[in-house]
Amino acid sequence: MNQPLSTITELESIHTDREPKSGAQLLLESIEAQGVDTVFGYPGGAIMPVYDVLPRTGLRHILCRHEQGCGMAAIGYARATGRTGTAFATSGPGATNFVTAIADAFLDSVPVVFVTGQVPTDLMGTDAFQEVDIFGITLPIVKHSYIARDPADLPGMVEEAYFIAAEGRPGPVLIDLPKDVANAVTTDRHKWRPYPKIKPATVRSSHISGAESMIRAARKPLFYIGGGIGQGDGVQEFRDLVERTGIPVVSTLKGLGSLPNDHPHYLGMLGMHGLKAANYAVQECDLLIVAGARFDDRATGKLDTFAPDARVIHVDVDRAEINKLRKADLYLDGSLKKNLAALTPGRADCGDWRELCHARRTQYEWDYQSAQDAVAPGIYAPKLLYDLSRKVPESAIITCDVGQHQMWVAQHCYFDDPRDHITSGGLGTMGFGLPAALGAKIGASHRTVITVSGDGSFMMNIQELATLFRYDVPVKIVLLDNSALGMVRQWQEVFFDKNFSEVNLDDNPDFARVAQAFQIEGFSIRTRDEVEAGIDRLLAAEGPILMHVKIDPNENVWPLVPPGRSNADMMER
Repeated sequence: MNQPLSTITELESIHTDREPKSGAQLLLESIEAQGVDTVFGYPGGAIMPVYDVLPRTGLRHILCRHEQGCGMAAIGYARATGRTGTAFATSGPGATNFVTAIADAFLDSVPVVFVTGQVPTDLMGTDAFQEVDIFGITLPIVKHSYIARDPADLPGMVEEAYFIAAEGRPGPVLIDLPKDVANAVTTDRHKWRPYPKIKPATVRSSHISGAESMIRAARKPLFYIGGGIGQGDGVQEFRDLVERTGIPVVSTLKGLGSLPNDHPHYLGMLGMHGLKAANYAVQECDLLIVAGARFDDRATGKLDTFAPDARVIHVDVDRAEINKLRKADLYLDGSLKKNLAALTPGRADCGDWRELCHARRTQYEWDYQSAQDAVAPGIYAPKLLYDLSRKVPESAIITCDVGQHQMWVAQHCYFDDPRDHITSGGLGTMGFGLPAALGAKIGASHRTVITVSGDGSFMMNIQELATLFRYDVPVKIVLLDNSALGMVRQWQEVFFDKNFSEVNLDDNPDFARVAQAFQIEGFSIRTRDEVEAGIDRLLAAEGPILMHVKIDPNENVWPLVPPGRSNADMMER
């Protein structure tokens, strides 16, 4: 996923050029030198010097309608392209509106450089107009951060920021730029401190041979994979390893697509809303090979009951994740790609286990027809999503928000690559799907991009419909409307004695007409016999389009592992 640094020639031209330039000029030239072509941003007072220079650069600027939308669009761009995203905002509320996006990028390990304007240095700390300490506010949720004090520092600072964002385990980096530093003109180009000599952990032959011995000894081995597979550029190496060993596979939400859904060894997503075949396999395995995953609570359920009889091999680029929640019997740190390629244990001796896992996958396949009949003539959302994902082009990207629709997408849509699925995992951010789809489509314009949203989530960043129209970005929107905060309502129904407190959204607007007010095509469907034509219309549209889908508010996501329970204790419809 790492974005290559600029060529030596490009860097030298900035560092050695002695023409008088402002901090704003040096910032933007240095960003361009990192290979950046697109910036998502929103102007304001403190960052105005940057916007004054911006039209004279080769950067494409996308004006979103809220700074949170800018940040999430940059995340979608980064996740769809594998390159580092970039977002601009002004000081004060502009910067604080970035915070949710920064946290989202941090928890999902997404490389984004966030640039914020700041009040002049002589006003910092005086509670000046639109001043906040964004450096301090974001310290726990960035990989690194800077306050620029001298325009001559900016070329080296920017170069290092993009390097840090992308190297190792990716993440967000903040550059806070005071207005006077942006305006200041200098002929100096300070020699920036050299990068720390980051030496990725080498493949340890003793650990590799130990892991191979554990795999050969296991009779019920299982791969548990996460987002690190895709982010570590290890998809092909992982698929080759699965073919070499024949070991069954379960995935986290962010690991979806690392193995195609229809692969014979794939059992599905595990965890709170995981599939039964996957959760049962975890509970019964005797060796858990964890690759690019971190034992998140939504995946493990009650941790001390998770894979209770299994030894653990943990493969992760981030040494801090190893032994953090579950002690590993053996670990492989450093490059996940190289470690997966180095494992050559041969075919696992687990034929009976493989057959049991395959049989369970068949046994617990979704019965769409019976479920659809139960809501007839209404629309059963999982069936609609199943049908949609099998009609879209092979390279399509699906983004989504958080809630019931997110879990239905994970359970029922087909993914062939991790970049096919973009959702907010660690932070669980409502309002993520639409701006993420905008960024994904701008970054990967050749791919079909669909966002699946719920009526609660959609209203949180609905203003980005204006951005779709302004730039004619042909994102296809599927809005599942149950007139409720569906996931909260489900938990209130199941765990809070049906005390439906503040989840009723039956005063929603007509979303199709809202889309039309933004000059975007919009239409509604309410019955099962409208689904096929609705999907066809959605996919045939040349510009942005919204399909408003009315569904039953009583329809819940199953299975469901209650909080504090083992993943084997799944509640069903």
